[in-house]
Amino acid sequence: MTTKQMEYILELAQVLNFNRAAENLYISQPTLTYQIKLAEKEIGFELFARSGKGAALTPAGAQFVGTLRSIYGQLAAAIEQGQNFSAKYAESIRIALPIRSAIYFLPQVISQFSNSYPAVTIVPSFDWKDGQDAFLRGEYDITFAMEYIMKRVPDVICHHLFDSRIYLITERNDPLTKKSLVTPTDLKGRTLMVGGGSPPVLRALQQRMIQEIHVDYFNSPDHDTTLTNVASHRGICLAPGFLNDHNGEFAWLDFDSDVVIPCGVYTHKNDQREALHAFIQLLQHFYIDQPAFKV
Repeated sequence: MTTKQMEYILELAQVLNFNRAAENLYISQPTLTYQIKLAEKEIGFELFARSGKGAALTPAGAQFVGTLRSIYGQLAAAIEQGQNFSAKYAESIRIALPIRSAIYFLPQVISQFSNSYPAVTIVPSFDWKDGQDAFLRGEYDITFAMEYIMKRVPDVICHHLFDSRIYLITERNDPLTKKSLVTPTDLKGRTLMVGGGSPPVLRALQQRMIQEIHVDYFNSPDHDTTLTNVASHRGICLAPGFLNDHNGEFAWLDFDSDVVIPCGVYTHKNDQREALHAFIQLLQHFYIDQPAFKV
């Protein structure tokens, strides 16, 4: 089955009308009908039931299209990356990270690295859930991680970047923004967002605030939901600095705590490419050269 046939099947499954699908695809209706029949002959079952009113997915077709949609998306992305790669580059370094701000200096590092290694492309991918697992499967060359997560993983090398401090996130007009340093007692009478995939040391700090300062709390499933709740005047939260996207929407306040979360990037032990290690060293130097940067 060709990529064009995949595209035709998905479009027809969306509109369920041969004429409209053909118009959307900028092909003739007979061409579309012919290509759909060819695809059905190849796979051995009917995808669409034809009628005077248009088309309807058969039960087998509905199951097939659901899987095909995912495959086609991945294939299209792979083709685009391949086109970029073949046109200009001889080598790639693939990085998995949960959020752009996790490696704040990544754009500057890529720019400087490209001057020394113009034939090597840096390909970042942002994936909260599966990035580290994909790295361990060999789909990425580098992954960002809190070091406690990767502590006992074999055959990887840790390249420490920074120790991320804990900050208090509030709305920009919150009275606490007037303080140069927020203390635990300043949280009295406030509602603290907790949970949301917090690392163990942050969970322990949250629980200490709840038990010792007697703050109210509200369970939040993830960081994005937490920020939505803060913006909705529902509370405040404690978070590691590497999650700060620096877009100015929220106030990230210095919080009086000795809790830090060591963070680094990891490479595969058997990957000894010169370009890879040059990139890692450059990345580390950016953080060493910016000791006052808030993480």
